[in-house]
Amino acid sequence: MTNDDRPVLVVTNLDDPTADLVIDELYERDVPVVRFDSGDFPATLSCSAVIGDSDSWRGSVRTPSRRADLGAVRSMYYRRPSGFTFPHLDKQDERFAVAQARYGLGGILTSLPGCLYVNHPHRIGDAEYKPSGLAAAAEAGFMLPPTLITNVPADVRAFIKRHGPAVFKPISVPLYLVEGKAQTVPVSEVAAEDIDESVSGTMHLFQKRVDKVGDIRVTVIGEHTFAVRIDSGLLDWRTDYGTHTYTPVRVPPAVELAMHAYLSHFGLVFGAFDFALTDSGDWIFIECNPSGQWAWMEPPTGLPMTAALADILEGGAS
Repeated sequence: MTNDDRPVLVVTNLDDPTADLVIDELYERDVPVVRFDSGDFPATLSCSAVIGDSDSWRGSVRTPSRRADLGAVRSMYYRRPSGFTFPHLDKQDERFAVAQARYGLGGILTSLPGCLYVNHPHRIGDAEYKPSGLAAAAEAGFMLPPTLITNVPADVRAFIKRHGPAVFKPISVPLYLVEGKAQTVPVSEVAAEDIDESVSGTMHLFQKRVDKVGDIRVTVIGEHTFAVRIDSGLLDWRTDYGTHTYTPVRVPPAVELAMHAYLSHFGLVFGAFDFALTDSGDWIFIECNPSGQWAWMEPPTGLPMTAALADILEGGAS
């Protein structure tokens, strides 16, 4: 049993089976955990903090069943909390209340003394800008497919004609509901004749389609790297998980160095990297998700990702 009674904070929504696995692992190690969804503020979540007579925040965050001392949090696993909402207010007052909650509660949770963040919310926000991620990937030395981000239809047509088969993918994926159910916006192939003036309505991302023989998801957790080849035969493997076969693979040294350079650039402890694997063995960088999923690959591969994440959270800041 550990003698360290400092809690791990897990900040995520109610329906997060990945976080559930990590929490179960921490409980088995007798590590105290306080889980909450920041979107529950102020209905079932409250916070009070003071600074001025000390050099860091003192106070607590409280749920109906848990209380965490803000000055004694060893680590935070920041996953996928829901957004702040104040449905009882009119739109103008709601905008004001949301801003106070985001910069008040959010600001406190991102400035806890001696807390190890996996990952820090600000660093997640930076890394979720796909153009920034692509620039960082190029700087780190990854191979990238030619990519165009634009709202000019003629430029898209010229790009497709120059680079051949191309795909469209969203730059960011907010919650997208169809008949009340969350949907994945898939990567889709596009031809020059498919491009019309609707492209001018907002920014779009187009890439040269990679001629791949498989996909690779690499989950980096601190110094641990877990690489899995995904064979599906699909353009976008996320559209049908039932087609997958999984094979653990070794990461080429140059790719390993590039991944850690990328994470260091953004100040990330965790990253879920996606690569397209070509028949010549090249790993083509697609993206890195700072809050990506990984738990579904653990049972078929036996890779100890839950334990590795729990190790970091249990250890806290060095």
